[in-house]
Amino acid sequence: MLDKVNLKKTMMDPEYKQLTKSLKHELNLLQHAVKERGLPVIVLFEGWGTAGKGSMISDIILNLDPRNFKVHSTVDPTPEEKRKPFLWRHWTRVPPKGLFAFFDRSWYPEVSAARLEEKMEDEEYLRRIASIQTFERQLTDNGTVLIKFFLHLSQKEQAKRLQRLEKNADTAWRATKLDWKRNERYSRYFEAFDDMLTRTDTSWAPWHIISAQDHNSARAEVYQTLVETLQGAVEAFDRRKTEAQPFVTADPGPFTFVKAPALEEVRLDMTVEEEEYKALLKKFQKKLEKLHNRIYFRRIPVIVVYEGWDAAGKGGNIRRIAAALDPRGYEVVPIAAPTPAELAHHYLWRFWRELPKDGHVSIFDRSWYGRVMVERIEGFCTKEEWSRAYREMNEFEKELHDWGAVLVKFWLQIDSDEQLRRFTDRQNTPEKQWKITDEDWRNREKWDRYEVAVNEMLQKTSTDFAPWTIIESQDKRFARLKALKTLIQAIEARL
Repeated sequence: MLDKVNLKKTMMDPEYKQLTKSLKHELNLLQHAVKERGLPVIVLFEGWGTAGKGSMISDIILNLDPRNFKVHSTVDPTPEEKRKPFLWRHWTRVPPKGLFAFFDRSWYPEVSAARLEEKMEDEEYLRRIASIQTFERQLTDNGTVLIKFFLHLSQKEQAKRLQRLEKNADTAWRATKLDWKRNERYSRYFEAFDDMLTRTDTSWAPWHIISAQDHNSARAEVYQTLVETLQGAVEAFDRRKTEAQPFVTADPGPFTFVKAPALEEVRLDMTVEEEEYKALLKKFQKKLEKLHNRIYFRRIPVIVVYEGWDAAGKGGNIRRIAAALDPRGYEVVPIAAPTPAELAHHYLWRFWRELPKDGHVSIFDRSWYGRVMVERIEGFCTKEEWSRAYREMNEFEKELHDWGAVLVKFWLQIDSDEQLRRFTDRQNTPEKQWKITDEDWRNREKWDRYEVAVNEMLQKTSTDFAPWTIIESQDKRFARLKALKTLIQAIEARL
């Protein structure tokens, strides 16, 4: 792609000023149209050192209300950030609806320059490329406008700019040894950049490669692209609002699925006597305590997901697992209705933010699966959105698996009669009344609809890397032991 860029383009000042005057005015107007429609916008700049990424962003934001954007200058990941999945720090910086995020470098140096400088294996390189493609597709499917620029320079022009920086005492620090090393190995970086650009130039997030040899020509082309892309996004949004869109059932993804039983097929007559329960609980908790030490030293993250019927015993089950863990190395993440800030982002955003460091444990009391259960049933998202979510959640979990995480997913199953008995007990016991709400009773009335949704969820998200485990929770003691045993087996298999 880079060899097709015309590096000889130039533009005189009068022509530049005349052309960009109207473009800057239009950009100023478009920021308000974007905000009114709740479109998140990401504008990222990649390219050679000294190509003018920072000055380009500085010029653009002068045309915007400072309340409408945030600028991120991406540097190499810190040791703490390296303890999270590759895309974690980038997911946490995506903008909310209606606002702009400008990236002076982004996630791309971790698959271009890092490929040469960290001697990255081809397998890891291709895995990260696939992760980026998925990340960008999920964002754009959710309405994000993603505009990607690569500022291209010749080797000779880059060397001239580095020399110019060195001659000025105030800017000499910007011409680093690494910049000169990259210039000297220009052809190798050229190949790495070109391969990265080719592999990530997608229909949903195409690259705009800009010749940065001439400042006027480069800025004019960037402004033209920004205005045209934003105008197109606003027009497309308005069309979707006024025209009926055909619904297409989304594929849950190119994964290998593990058959999960339908809820009505699950036996619920298993029980454990009190004495046996106490002995096995002590044994399993002691085993889990030892395993927690091992995963900490091996830096293996563990993610436990709890879903199930209201009053199925998730809280008590979680407590028996947590009791075996070092409190410094785990966190229970209770998932409630999303906050306004969470609603303004992609629904997976809040779950990315809660992922553990390697060697730590996160236990989710409810999870991202609310998208295809409560949000589906209550109409909090469209049919297209919850249908698409099966693939998105499988992709999310594949990312966690490839990172090295142990991922265990529990569905706690009880029957309708047992739920009614537990609801009634809570309502009639003063110290338990806080556990029962009007919403619980309303959800109970929709039992049949939830059962259909849960069965579809189990079918479409039980993969070979993140299978569902059904926990028969009619007897809470049996359920607690099965959850502990399942988690122990998963950790042992990973070790």
